[in-house]
Amino acid sequence: MAKDKIMDFDKALELFEPVLGFEVHVELNTKTKMFSSAPNPADSANHGAAPNTLVRPVDMGLPGALPVVNEQAVRFSISLGLALGCSIAPSSRFARKNYFYPDLGKNYQISQYDEPIAFEGQVQVELADGTLVDVPIERAHMEEDAGKLTHMGGATGRIQGAEYSLVDYNRAGVPLVEIVTKPIFGAEHRAPEIAKAYVQTIRDIVLSLGISEARLERGNLRCDANVSLRPRGQEKLGTRTETKNVNSMRSVERAVRYEIQRQAAILAEGGTIIQETRHWHEDTGRTSPGRPKSDADDYRYFPEPDLLPVVPAPELIEQLRAELPEPPAARRRRLKGEWGFTDLEFQDVANGGLLAEVEATIAAGAAPAAARKWWTGEITRIANAQDREATDLVTPADVAALQGLVDAGTLTDKLARQVLEGVIAGEGTPQEVVDARGLAVVSDDGALIAAIDEALASQPDVMAKIRDGKVQAAGAVIGAVMKAMKGQADAARVRELILERANA
Repeated sequence: MAKDKIMDFDKALELFEPVLGFEVHVELNTKTKMFSSAPNPADSANHGAAPNTLVRPVDMGLPGALPVVNEQAVRFSISLGLALGCSIAPSSRFARKNYFYPDLGKNYQISQYDEPIAFEGQVQVELADGTLVDVPIERAHMEEDAGKLTHMGGATGRIQGAEYSLVDYNRAGVPLVEIVTKPIFGAEHRAPEIAKAYVQTIRDIVLSLGISEARLERGNLRCDANVSLRPRGQEKLGTRTETKNVNSMRSVERAVRYEIQRQAAILAEGGTIIQETRHWHEDTGRTSPGRPKSDADDYRYFPEPDLLPVVPAPELIEQLRAELPEPPAARRRRLKGEWGFTDLEFQDVANGGLLAEVEATIAAGAAPAAARKWWTGEITRIANAQDREATDLVTPADVAALQGLVDAGTLTDKLARQVLEGVIAGEGTPQEVVDARGLAVVSDDGALIAAIDEALASQPDVMAKIRDGKVQAAGAVIGAVMKAMKGQADAARVRELILERANA
C-alpha cells in the first residue's frame, strides 16, 4: 500500500481550519444483553468465553425471535445522558438500521435514529495546561453491538487476502450508548489534544457512573474520529472522514493529527477528499481507506415494529439526576486537594489518563504519593516500551498489594520493580511472583552478618575508618552485601549491623 503524502502540521493549520466530530461507543456492563437474556460478562463478551456461547435466538437473528428492552440499559443510558448535560426525551423510539454484513445475524441493527433518548448536551473538557473547552453534544442514543469477524488465512488479519472468515456472535447484542458530538469549531492547533482530552473525559464520566468497564483496549469504549478541513475564510464545511474504532487515548490524538496532515496535502494539490471510513494503524501511525461512508438514507431507517417507545417516568429521571456523581472537572479539583499533589504532580496523573487507576489504587490501601509514583513512573515506562496503554498492564489492586509489600519491608523498591514485571508478564499476583521468584528481602540477621563478614574480609580497613568517624565508609560494605545477596538484603538493617560491629 502506497504511503499517503502528508503536510507539515503547522503548515496545514496555516492553510486550513480543522473541524472535528466524535462518535464514542460505550459498552454497558449490564448482566444481560440489550434485547435478549444472553449473559453480558463484565470483562466483555469477547474475552474469556468460547465463540458463540453467549448467545440467544435474538442475537443470532433466528426467525420468530423477538427483542425485549433491557431495563437496566435504559437506566444507564439516562444516567449517561444526564451526566453529559443532555435533555432526556419524554419518549424515544428504536429503529432498524439496515445493512448487510455477516456479523449482524438479522441483517439490521436495532438502534435509535430520529428519536434518541438524550439530546442537546455539553461536556467541559480540561486540557493539559488547565484550559477548559466546551464540547457540544448532539445526542446519546441506545443501540446494540454487532458480532465479531475473524479473517483467516491472510497475512494481515484483515479481510483483504483472507481465505475465509469466522463469525462470533458473542458480542452481538451487547448494549451500547453512542455519544455523538456536534461539529467542534475553533480547535486549531490543539485539535489532537482536544480529541484525546474529550475521550478521556467521557471515560472518566462513564467510570464514575459505574456503567461500563470503559477499557479502550478491550473495546468497552471505542472512538470514531471525524475530521474535515476547510480553507481559511470559507464557511462551507469540508468533506469529512471517519477514522473507526481507535482504541487508545494516544491513538485518538495521533489519528486526528495524521488526518489533518493527510487531508491538507491532498487539498493543497487540488485534490478532493473522499467521504469514507478510515482504519487506524498503530504500528505505522497512519490511516488507510475503509469503505465509502454511508449517509442516513443509505441505511433505510424505519421504526422498529417489535418494540414500543421508551417512556421513562419523570420521577425516574429526577432520581437518576440526584444520584449523579460530581462532574469530572470538580472531581479533579477535589482529588488534587485530597491527595496533596502539586499542580505538576496532578497533571502527570491526569495527562496520562490515570486518574481512575490512581484513585482505585489509593482506595485499595496505597498512599497517594506511592500510587502516583507507580502509575506515572515504572508502569508508564513499561507501557511506552511495549507500545501499550498503562491501564492494560496491571490492576490497581495489584499495584496497591505491591506497595503493601514494600511498606511491610518484604520488598525493596528495586525488588518491587522486578515483581511488577512478573505481574505484567502474567505470573500472578505480587505475592505469588515474590514466592515463585524468591524475591523477598532477607531479614535474617544471621545471614546478613555472614555476608557482612565476607565483605569485611576483603576490605579490612573499613572498620578502622568507621571508628575514626568516617561513617560513609560503610557504603562500600553495604554495596558488597547487596551484590552478594542479589539486592535482597535490607540495606538499612545492613548499615545498622555494620555500625554495631564497629562500635562493639
